[in-house]
Order: sequence, then C-alpha cells, then structure tokens
Amino acid sequence: MAKKKPKQSSGTIALNKRAKHDFHIETKFEAGIALTGWEVKSMRAGMCQLVDSHVFLKNGEAFLLGARIEPLKTASTHVVAEPMRYRKLLLHKRELAKIHQAVNQKGHTCIATAIYWKKHLVKLEICLAKGKKDHDKRATLKEQQGKIEVGRAMRERNK
Repeated sequence: MAKKKPKQSSGTIALNKRAKHDFHIETKFEAGIALTGWEVKSMRAGMCQLVDSHVFLKNGEAFLLGARIEPLKTASTHVVAEPMRYRKLLLHKRELAKIHQAVNQKGHTCIATAIYWKKHLVKLEICLAKGKKDHDKRATLKEQQGKIEVGRAMRERNK
C-alpha cells in the first residue's frame, strides 16, 4: 500500500510574522505567483520562507523579491534551482495601479505577509504598509503583554 501524506490543517504555507511587528498594515491584496514545477513541490513540503521579502514594481508589473523557496533534493537533480529568484506576481491592472500609487507616497511599502493554498493554486497575500517607529513597536508590545495578563487573570478567576 502507498503511504498517504498527512493533510495540513490549514492552507497556509508560510507567514511573515515580522511584518506585523515592523509595519502598520493598511490594505491587503491577493496575488497569484508564477512558479516553476520544483517550487510548487517544495511548497507542498513546506520549504518556503517570507522573512525580509517585499514586492517591487517595474514596468507596470509586480515582482516578489526576498522569498526563499528551498529546492527538494529529489527535484533539484535535473534542474538548476535558484531559491532567491524574482517571481512575477499576477494582479489585475486596477490593483497594480492602486499599489503603485500607494508606494509612491512617502513611508509606504508593499510587503508579502503570507503564502497559502487556494484550492490547487498558490496565492500570496501582499499588503500596503507603513513602517513603525521604535516607540510604536514598544506600545504594541505593551498592549500584547497587557492582553496576556488579563487572559491569565480571567483564567485564574474562573478556576
């Protein structure tokens, strides 16, 4: 009998957890990614990272830069795999225009926050964001710690 692969509980492949810490996220978009066959296989195995990845616009097209997709040992024997290559994003012209207009404003950038499966397709969640200052990061951290303490107190009270 053939072994069955364990199913993932959610469709998420990779998250950029630093994005919420470093940026104020304003608008989210869903984009397709132009991938090669070995990249899709690697994503199925969970060999993908979005840390320090961002989206840049060139000649009216969007590209993902900084995303790392590690090649599988079996898939990379016959292919020259480049883990950090530019990957074209598939967006509508209206979405590209909105992103281009927002990125031209001072302090705004476009970052990748998540890669996930949508049925059989790989989708990328990109966000228009504005960078946080150090004092904003500290304030966010204090709020999170306050919520954790309130939750602990409520659990203790309910016992």
